[in-house]
Amino acid sequence: MPLAPDPTRAEPRLSAALPALFALALALAIGTMSIFLFSIVQEAAKAELGLTDNQLGFIQGVGAAAPLAVLAVPIGRLVDSSNRMRLLLLLVLGWTIGLVLTAFADSVTGLFIARMFVAVGGFCSVTAAISIAADMCPPTQRGSAMLVLTLGKWGGSAGAFALGGWLFGMLGTMVLPAWIGPVAPWRGVHLAVAAIGVIVCLPLLFVREPARRETVAGADAPFSVAMRELWDRRAFILPLFAGQLSVAMIDTAAGIWAAPVLSRSYGLQPDQFAQWMGLVVFAAGVIGSILGGLVADWGHRLPRRGGILIGAIAATTLSVPMSLFPLALDVPSFALMLGLFLFCGTAAGLIVGVTITVLLPNELRGFCIGLFVALAGVLGFGVAPPLITLVSGLLGGESHLGTALAIVGVVITAIASLAFPLAMRHAPRDSTSLAT
Repeated sequence: MPLAPDPTRAEPRLSAALPALFALALALAIGTMSIFLFSIVQEAAKAELGLTDNQLGFIQGVGAAAPLAVLAVPIGRLVDSSNRMRLLLLLVLGWTIGLVLTAFADSVTGLFIARMFVAVGGFCSVTAAISIAADMCPPTQRGSAMLVLTLGKWGGSAGAFALGGWLFGMLGTMVLPAWIGPVAPWRGVHLAVAAIGVIVCLPLLFVREPARRETVAGADAPFSVAMRELWDRRAFILPLFAGQLSVAMIDTAAGIWAAPVLSRSYGLQPDQFAQWMGLVVFAAGVIGSILGGLVADWGHRLPRRGGILIGAIAATTLSVPMSLFPLALDVPSFALMLGLFLFCGTAAGLIVGVTITVLLPNELRGFCIGLFVALAGVLGFGVAPPLITLVSGLLGGESHLGTALAIVGVVITAIASLAFPLAMRHAPRDSTSLAT
């Protein structure tokens, strides 16, 4: 029996779509885990291959940003015009190939190529999954549908830490059969996750492509038509993108630099904060996803224009003072402020995803999400982290990393808190209307 609801029904229900949504969420969990898995074991790879920090930065940053800048938008257009389930299966194959290539890489070039496969598969699968999920339920329930997908993504983030770390430790002590031969634990971790991912993603084979809904120009609309529709909505889309890209930039920077700040400013070693920090990140993601989805559905039911963005405005406003977490007086305050900061970013991101699915026509959803993925990859991985080090250098050096992170965080989150009200003001009434 297919997991998707009958696409011939005029009004699909969320309850009927839950099996398919859970299958999509499991796939996103593996894709997200694949993205962050190498970060958990990169020190072991660095030692074996004799890599430098600059080379690791090139692999992790440029290896993700470059292919996304080139491919995210074309893949987004394919999401709008082709069979999305087949495309999603190809993206699953892409990150699986990347995991296997990582396990057998013996140079910077090999790891760079592997990283590109993982990045395209892991990040672009979100575009396809959101578009598929949006057509499985009515607009008033899409916040709940996005909640299921977002929980899958956060489960993957936590799984990269928990499962990746557990596998690394287990493989380091396990005696493998002679016919397998010696396998470095960090390589074995990637092979194991690739195998697990193939099994976990098997239910996708039974998910049926849902019928496209709320289409204005048709699913096969040419690129020029899509661009014209996008331009007609620029008063809404530009501030919406400005707000969400700001959130993505500072969330990425916080994820990269929070641990070094704890070591340099608070004198903690990784084994002293890894467990509670992982719990903080997971809790912020889960709670932010739940409340973000519920608030998005509540806001969409309001008669007020752009009411769906009320939650994003509140979240980014709260995130401005929480951006000062690197300057917290003590570690408990740091943990609390970081948790609230990540909670705000998660909630705002989910609300924006729901906003795209309910206020843009079907033929623009994948295009917009793909464009966002491309820009977020370039700005989040290519601009935000070095921006922090640049400001730190201007302040006096590496000892000022926490202050630099706080300054940049306040400025960028303030931009987001101003952009979302502008998007709300110019929001269209529904997916078939133009922005004011």
